[in-house]
Amino acid sequence: MTILKAKEITKQYHIGNRDITVLDNVTLEVAQGEFLVVKGESGSGKSTLLTILSGLDRPDRGRISIEGRDITDLDEDAIAPLRNSTFGFVFQSFHLVPSLSALENVMFPAELKGDKEARTKALALLDRVGLAHRVASFPHQLSGGEKQRCAICRALINDPRIIFADEPTGNLDSVNGEAILALLLELQRERGTTMILVTHSPEIAGSADRVITLKDGRIVTGADHG
Repeated sequence: MTILKAKEITKQYHIGNRDITVLDNVTLEVAQGEFLVVKGESGSGKSTLLTILSGLDRPDRGRISIEGRDITDLDEDAIAPLRNSTFGFVFQSFHLVPSLSALENVMFPAELKGDKEARTKALALLDRVGLAHRVASFPHQLSGGEKQRCAICRALINDPRIIFADEPTGNLDSVNGEAILALLLELQRERGTTMILVTHSPEIAGSADRVITLKDGRIVTGADHG
């Protein structure tokens, strides 16, 4: 079953008197439960594609639909709950709130939804990733690997249908990077979550169900399933 469809996505930026085309007529379908890797050189459009697929930005042309619902023209009030409950996000730079503890950071998306089980779910997730002893620690007290594990818990707290991950091991050493990838894959497969992950890493690409390669804003390999 297809969970996400992107049709003829084009995105341009205006710099001075020039138009820079970052995405050029990208069409893509992602299956429920699939682990899709998006790779390509810097400037190929990977992160822009991720932000558009996840509703953080809008395309200039083209349509995005999630589970058959067109989200392209939704305003912020309509798309914010979707991003909070249907999507989970894991970024290279963690994006933890400095003034909140690890537990509070993980609870935050569930509290936004009014989930009375937020604390219980957050504690269970932190325990699951080996951070039970760090629940009261603040981000500045955590190592890079611990911050990213905390960010993964936050991404999973609302049991999202799709996880969007942008270079999630980019700020980690190779040992921590491998551990984070293994953890993400384990949790993704356990829950049957769809994951769309942007990376430069051939090792991560080797673990994917499918890899698409972007070059100059176009998909050059891997657009089709199989």
